[in-house]
Amino acid sequence: MSGSNPKAAVSTAAVSSATISTATLSAAAVNTAAVSTATTGTAASGGQLAGTATGNPAIGASPGAGHEYFEKRQLKSGSAGWVLLATLGIANVISGDFSGWNLGLAHGGFGGMVIGFFLMGLMYVCMVLGLAEMSSALPTAGAGYGFARRALGKLGGFVTGTAILLEYTFCPAAISIFIAGYIEALGLFPGLDPVWVYAFCFVLFISIHLIGTGEALKIMFAITAVAVVALLVFVFGMLPHFNAANLVDMTPAAGGSALFPAGFNGVLAALPFAIWFFIAVEGVPLAAEEAKDPKKDLPRGIIVGVSVLALTGLSVLLLAPGGAGAAAMGESGAPLVDALNAVGAGGLAVFVNYAGLAGLFASFFGVVFAYSRQLFALSRAGYLPRFLSVTNKRKTPTLALVVPGCIGLALAGILRNGDLLIDVAVFSAAISYVLMNISHIVLRVKEPGMARGYRTPGGIVTTSLALVLSVVALVSTFFVDLFAAGCVAVLLLAFIAYFLLYSKGRLVAKAPEEEFALLAAAEEELR
Repeated sequence: MSGSNPKAAVSTAAVSSATISTATLSAAAVNTAAVSTATTGTAASGGQLAGTATGNPAIGASPGAGHEYFEKRQLKSGSAGWVLLATLGIANVISGDFSGWNLGLAHGGFGGMVIGFFLMGLMYVCMVLGLAEMSSALPTAGAGYGFARRALGKLGGFVTGTAILLEYTFCPAAISIFIAGYIEALGLFPGLDPVWVYAFCFVLFISIHLIGTGEALKIMFAITAVAVVALLVFVFGMLPHFNAANLVDMTPAAGGSALFPAGFNGVLAALPFAIWFFIAVEGVPLAAEEAKDPKKDLPRGIIVGVSVLALTGLSVLLLAPGGAGAAAMGESGAPLVDALNAVGAGGLAVFVNYAGLAGLFASFFGVVFAYSRQLFALSRAGYLPRFLSVTNKRKTPTLALVVPGCIGLALAGILRNGDLLIDVAVFSAAISYVLMNISHIVLRVKEPGMARGYRTPGGIVTTSLALVLSVVALVSTFFVDLFAAGCVAVLLLAFIAYFLLYSKGRLVAKAPEEEFALLAAAEEELR
């Protein structure tokens, strides 16, 4: 699904250190030394790269996208250090430790989930190492879309960005449904229509984000801390009751075993549920333009985040079925709470039940941040309607927060099916993973000299392994929900049609992700 990146015939006279506006440079942190020191002459009119002396037009020229355009589309830089970035990664995912993953036990048994956890965990670790490198080299709010734009061209970048946007739009819709389920299970507000809970979640957390990035991330840090404490309480409460025999208490189907009750097909079917331990951690680079030191903080934040999530995920995977039985956990709506109740730790179960809401709130909070920054970047560059990227006085993208939130609220209120929404999110995520891993490999091969603040251990071997596993993850989603896969396909085709028929000729050449690509073409021309 990658698009071709048209070669730009850019003359050396048209490329200079004045080509990129100061505002864009500070946001994107581009290393242009290789170009600016080798070139002379004047910059193109309006600060855009011009065509060559032979008469080729400016690439992606976009009238009306001058200084004032970007003045209205600024994020607040310096809002987050590596600790808050790591917290963002943990918050995006931590609700998956409290519920959702355990349904994979019903599909693949404990054996299937263990294999799924280690395969998907390896995929995420390898992919995150590649993302850490790319985010240090191309630190913009576009993140995965920006990486793919540089490596795979306009269409490849757009498909990657829209797949990520779909993932993050469907996730909070699903999480709001899970929050309503938790509240109902706790006996709070009996008789209340769940749609009011959905609406409360979207209105409250979008409003907090509109106050400002730094303030929002600090609130998210506090909520995430409560969720982590709940997980620690669960771990210490379950450790004395662990019994390996409980892991294999499921009745196998024909050809299966107690460890793998559904055989090989069950292992494949369990993979999407294992993704739930890590899904959305890749959203950390979306905070690039708001990081204090993106070249250092982004790699450190995303690596610390995925490391913590691997530890918490493995803990609940072992201790919940190890204490209460894999069969019971495969059918549970609140596995951590039910596991504690099963071993007689009712008091701890009550605490974890209430604190589990913090985990769901944290993920909802983090994913709202992620979808807004992805939409902001796609809109700022002209791939999606430009008005969606306008920021308010506190430098937060108002409509990029509100519009997907309204869509998510409508999805939750109409469908009221968290499982379907999560399946759509997982399928969308798997598509973006394939494209982001390809992007790292392409950039390593095509641009080995690109300035990188961090380099992936193992280079393309690492991300090639992640690529293979992401393809496996994508295939495995078909074993769970063909309807969800079809929904994603239809939505992506609609986005692609919009790009080809409308926005392709209306891109903003001075947007950071577009200028990165133009500089790459210019540097290639100079070689």
